[in-house]
Amino acid sequence: MTLSEDFIKRAKNIKCVIFDVDGVLTDGRLFFDLKEKEYKSFHAQDGQGLKLLQQQGINVAIISGRSSPIVDTRMKNLGIHYVYQGQKNKVAAYNDLLKKLSLSPSQIAHVGDDLPDLALMNRSGLAIAVNDANPSIIPYTHWQTSRNGGTGAAREVCDAILTAQGLLADAVQPFVDA
Repeated sequence: MTLSEDFIKRAKNIKCVIFDVDGVLTDGRLFFDLKEKEYKSFHAQDGQGLKLLQQQGINVAIISGRSSPIVDTRMKNLGIHYVYQGQKNKVAAYNDLLKKLSLSPSQIAHVGDDLPDLALMNRSGLAIAVNDANPSIIPYTHWQTSRNGGTGAAREVCDAILTAQGLLADAVQPFVDA
């Protein structure tokens, strides 16, 4: 993984990573059965990456425009406490999160894939797009993953931030020692 000097400089300050859900933690496709029950698919490597961030003292948050009980379940399983769903105004959730964590925008990374993510990306110290993000947001990002949303892109983000902060080896070591 090649990381630019700008990415490394920005990533060293990150204390919280905010992820969008649809198109970032999932592949963006929405599945419903005839009873309107919703289904989502999450990548196990992404979940492991989110846990690694938290284990190294970096907060993880979710801010999504849609609401889904499946997301609540997945985030609870991963130990993620900052979950904002159904956010028509994502900026209000962002501001609430900064206040709760006593962080400045330069300490926030935001990972998105489409136009509803731009307001948060533009307010964050590190703006990241997944590989298959809508092209209109790419000019506003500092880095783009090589993997698509829902297929390991979040894990790539986690590993890149941990690498920039010199924490990846510490995050991996417990698995080596197991």
